[in-house]
Amino acid sequence: MITCYLRYIVDPYQLPAFEAYGKLWIRLVEKFGGKHHGYFMPSEGVSNVALAMFSFPSLAAYEDYRKRSFDDPECQAAFAMNEKDRFILSYERSFFRPVFEDDQGVRRAP
Repeated sequence: MITCYLRYIVDPYQLPAFEAYGKLWIRLVEKFGGKHHGYFMPSEGVSNVALAMFSFPSLAAYEDYRKRSFDDPECQAAFAMNEKDRFILSYERSFFRPVFEDDQGVRRAP
């Protein structure tokens, strides 16, 4: 399993627009076989950083989702929301391998 961590710098004056965008992507990631763990909006502290995390069974499955999302009309509409309103100023994407208590000592290849 691979988990994608997204850290967004967002326009703090457009948080409702970003939140609507995030709600769309939760369903869209799951439509392509991922498991979304949610978006995390600014609350206390910095007002312009938001996070999202979602998992796919493998990096290859994630790459397939990315490729297919560029041709999907619903994904294109979500991309267009930000193109129009520019509520995402920048973002960084990182990948992690989750560790669970019930892994029973199974070592996964890096």
